[in-house]
Amino acid sequence: QVQFMESGGGLVQPGGSLRLSCAASGTIFSIYAMGWYRQAPGKQRELVATITSGGSTNYADSVKGRFTLSRDNTKNTVYLQMNSLKPEDTAVYYCNAVLKLTALTGMFTYWGQGTQVTVSS
Repeated sequence: QVQFMESGGGLVQPGGSLRLSCAASGTIFSIYAMGWYRQAPGKQRELVATITSGGSTNYADSVKGRFTLSRDNTKNTVYLQMNSLKPEDTAVYYCNAVLKLTALTGMFTYWGQGTQVTVSS
């Protein structure tokens, strides 16, 4: 029903930058919010950043000032620009969307498959 195309993960040195992209497609009536969560080995999944269709953003304290989330509503796509990366940013990053499949259905949360980000020298 809903598919995500995630891209941009990889290996980067501390202090470097990466840009993650996530495009949602399928039977989608409307998207309320999209964003990224991450999960490091042995830890719970945590919020990185989200953005609503109106452009309101929410960032984890640990990434404020370093990461910027933007959205193209016409393409159902979000972009996470990650600067000044640290080893503790290493995790699998998951795209997330809160959306309605039809005008009559409720809001549900969908997840992408995840993309690995590794920050290491």
